[in-house]
Amino acid sequence: MRKELPRDIGEFIRDMRRNARISLRQLADQAGVSNPYLSQIERGLRKPSAEVLQQIASALRVSTPLMYLRAGLLDAKDGHTGVRAAIAGDPDLTEAQKQSLTQIYETFRRENARDAGGAGPSDGEPVAAAAQPAETTEPPKEETR
Repeated sequence: MRKELPRDIGEFIRDMRRNARISLRQLADQAGVSNPYLSQIERGLRKPSAEVLQQIASALRVSTPLMYLRAGLLDAKDGHTGVRAAIAGDPDLTEAQKQSLTQIYETFRRENARDAGGAGPSDGEPVAAAAQPAETTEPPKEETR
């Protein structure tokens, strides 16, 4: 009896590949692994290294932490990994929708962390106070008619 990989990583990769509508050969090429090796991963015969998982995640446009989580390399201690996993595992969403939702979620988390920490906005973010006119020492000019 073959040993199942933690959290069915091979099945997860196969499902993600099929949802992305790319062939096994295309994914293998994009991830830089051999076609037979990727096939063995998908069938649960091989356990990929963290580096190979990262390459596959990149090729599938899936977050590397999500791939590590599904492979059992990360614990789901913090609840936000469950949100990412739920988004990535939803069969009713397109890959573009999944990516957008994940980016929005991460943006909200960063904003909340920044607000909770009392830090100012990061580079590139508008500053509300900058929109207010600066005080001048000159009196306002009168209009002439």
